[in-house]
Amino acid sequence: MMNQEARVGLDVSRETTERLNIYAALLEKWNPAINLVSPSTLSSLWTRHFQDSAQIFRLSQPSVATWCDMGTGGGFPGLIMAILAQEADPDRNTICIESDLRKATFLRTVVRETGANATIISKRIEAVAPLEADVVSARALASLTNLLGFADQHLKAGGIAIFLKGENYSAEVEEALEKWRFELDTYPSNTNPNAVVLKIGDLRRA
Repeated sequence: MMNQEARVGLDVSRETTERLNIYAALLEKWNPAINLVSPSTLSSLWTRHFQDSAQIFRLSQPSVATWCDMGTGGGFPGLIMAILAQEADPDRNTICIESDLRKATFLRTVVRETGANATIISKRIEAVAPLEADVVSARALASLTNLLGFADQHLKAGGIAIFLKGENYSAEVEEALEKWRFELDTYPSNTNPNAVVLKIGDLRRA
């Protein structure tokens, strides 16, 4: 169950807290079988995964038609975005792309049990037809250069990309600038002093 510290950190309603507790219980139940997150992080699930994902929710415009999370894995940040949007932006459709069929089955179970407005696509990101999303996101998936290639495929004109990155982000940005041009805003992570959140707009090839 969500402790008080975590609830304050996420700043969500009782109803959203209940949905997140359902998600956490399912993750703890399924994790031994399909390794959704590292077992060593289960004890800090709420900060390491839930709060870490939730911090990007307000970096987009208040109303989003389609949010696409790429390589969702155990649900981060995509399912957190979908659950938070149930009250804050109920018309939003969150699309989670996850090629691992077992993880995709888990994600669909969470969607069913929480009532989140989310679609799970179990294909490789590059094999999915362009989604024309307002926002794309990813966490611990690939290099920034590769992420921007995926973003270019699935973002609509004027859309933004939001990526959670570690301490080597500066080198990744420099490498990405060899192939891409973009506007970049950098935010310190709320959960890891060595991590950042990158918000990217006006993406185009160099």
